Amino acid sequence: MKEKILAFFADVVKEMKKVTWPRREELQESTLIVMVVCGVIALFVYGVDMVVSTLMKAVQ
Repeated sequence: MKEKILAFFADVVKEMKKVTWPRREELQESTLIVMVVCGVIALFVYGVDMVVSTLMKAVQ
């Protein structure tokens, strides 16, 4: 069992050495894009909620 655990962590270390990490600028740009997209989706959901709420009040 101990050998399997050690082999697993050895494989993890090997795979992590293959990872290409983004530069700081790339990470900042990606983060900004994610935040903007989340904001747009939030505004869309808010708009749909307001329309549906208004329609539901009108039906009552």
